Amino acid sequence: MFDRSTPATRADSWSVRLDEVDERILWVLASDARIPNNRLAAEVGVAPSTCLTRVRALEQAGIIRGYRADVDIARLGFAIEAMVSVRVHAAARRELREFAKRLLAIPVVLDVSFLAGDKDFLVHIACTSTEQLRDFVADELSGDPSVATTQTNIVFERLVAERPRQARSFGELRRWQA
Repeated sequence: MFDRSTPATRADSWSVRLDEVDERILWVLASDARIPNNRLAAEVGVAPSTCLTRVRALEQAGIIRGYRADVDIARLGFAIEAMVSVRVHAAARRELREFAKRLLAIPVVLDVSFLAGDKDFLVHIACTSTEQLRDFVADELSGDPSVATTQTNIVFERLVAERPRQARSFGELRRWQA
């Protein structure tokens, strides 16, 4: 079971040390979040009650943030996906978090990533048309006085890694070398 005794280096106030069973639980759930508890327990080699206790503890600790459906948004009519990089003016740097929150409130925005480098954000959006994409970039980004520049990249295809085919565990990912 994990230990929350060491101060963290990230946003939360505690570092979490996971044991091998916790990591196996997370690995299986990352591949199939809908797996029934009894099958999950069998795959990681613990009793179902132990497995359920560990999953709940991982949820309470914020390690498991949620369970999501992988929705094909193109089949819902959102034919255009784009990644828009955004650089804000130096005078607006104190308001980066508020700017990101404003973007997240816009329905076409799927997610916003803070970046290191010459751009401040990468905004992932889904639109029904190129006109809607243009309007978003022109009105919501370029029209915002805090925005210095934008660069729009249309996503032709999104390929997602299949973790079980890449590695057998998080430990194997940690040890990976090119």
